[in-house]
Amino acid sequence: MAGGKGKKKKCSSAADRSTKQARNTTSNSSQEKERFKMAAKVQQKSKEQKMAAAMAGGKGKKKKWSKGKARDQVDNKVLFSKEQFDRFHAEVPKMKLITVSSVVEKLKINAGLARRALRDLEAEGKIRPVLISRAQRIYTRNVTEGDEE
Repeated sequence: MAGGKGKKKKCSSAADRSTKQARNTTSNSSQEKERFKMAAKVQQKSKEQKMAAAMAGGKGKKKKWSKGKARDQVDNKVLFSKEQFDRFHAEVPKMKLITVSSVVEKLKINAGLARRALRDLEAEGKIRPVLISRAQRIYTRNVTEGDEE
């Protein structure tokens, strides 16, 4: 078998085989020892210590729910005072964009009072509606031909 590729030569004697095996086992065992070093033995807890740890585990503090962020309570007026009424009639017809919320913010009055007052201004002809929907009413100042800027 002169041209046999990929074939391994076998050892001729049994003594050669045994020395090779001895070399392999010594090198393998030292490598395994290095690879699998055992951790130092930890002292085991007694049954009483384990029981005490289990009983103490459930007695931690419970999570408390946050109350959330508190909004500042606004104290809007439900009726016009004389000063507020005069200020409403002076300032609101001059505003470019008039909504219920803008009047509430500016004069610190209730939204129901602002809606009613805006309807009255519209009836007097001082402001005119731009958009009237179920949810929002938007007004603007009533600009006459001679008043335009």
